[in-house]
Amino acid sequence: MSKDHKIGAGLRHQHFPHLIEKPQTNANWFEVISENFMNTEGYPLEVLLSMREDYPISLHGVSLNIAGTSEVDKNYLKKLKNLIDKVSPFNVSDHLCWTGLEKNNLHNLLPFPYSEESLNHIVSRIQFVQDYLGRPLILENLSAYLGVRDCKYSEAEFINELAKRSGSKILLDINNIYVNAKNQNFDPYHYFEVINPEYISEIHLAGFTDMGEFLFDTHSCPVFPEVWKLYEYFLTIKNDIPTLIEWDENIPEFDVLDSEVKKAVKLWENSCD
Repeated sequence: MSKDHKIGAGLRHQHFPHLIEKPQTNANWFEVISENFMNTEGYPLEVLLSMREDYPISLHGVSLNIAGTSEVDKNYLKKLKNLIDKVSPFNVSDHLCWTGLEKNNLHNLLPFPYSEESLNHIVSRIQFVQDYLGRPLILENLSAYLGVRDCKYSEAEFINELAKRSGSKILLDINNIYVNAKNQNFDPYHYFEVINPEYISEIHLAGFTDMGEFLFDTHSCPVFPEVWKLYEYFLTIKNDIPTLIEWDENIPEFDVLDSEVKKAVKLWENSCD
């Protein structure tokens, strides 16, 4: 793993004042939500460009709607490309999902059938986006709270085939694998037996909320021990992929987030021994 892209931290706008002070951190790169910066030339972008002077940046989107049925939003792509040109991120990612219909963003990351029809549809859309952006698109496996009928492939099989046919890459969210395994009753370790690590360009770790009857992917707390164990296991398969700690709600002081980064660094260092 490159020393410049080892362990990173997911950054939201609440952290901006702390970043202006440039605190000491175990993170050596940061990731930001693309949409937070695509429509501004003001303070948020100023802070992001200041960060970029000291750290590599990854852009992570939530509204590309890559599995949607509406035409790919060219205005969205234009804004994203403009941001990419300004920031020069080392990764550009979004979610493998649909987010709504034309002129109606549901602001949710929604599942779809893992079918041959979906595969052909999404491969075509990915290739369009990649041609426009001039770079590979990285897509994250989704957290889901129920299964979808008419699936020819498992999620891992589908993502492998998607990457193979489109030239896209995978953002492997290990917390999402664990959440889905509990909600849908499958073995999360089996996922690692299926997914092709050569397609993976980034890993996410985060915390969830136990709602009693299901786990809810909230990114609102520290990474759970079960997810750390999954990550530690994955490092025995491949340990050179940039890893991110996400924290999106109930955001703590920066040193709390940084302590999570330190845990990930320690596990990575142990995997190199």
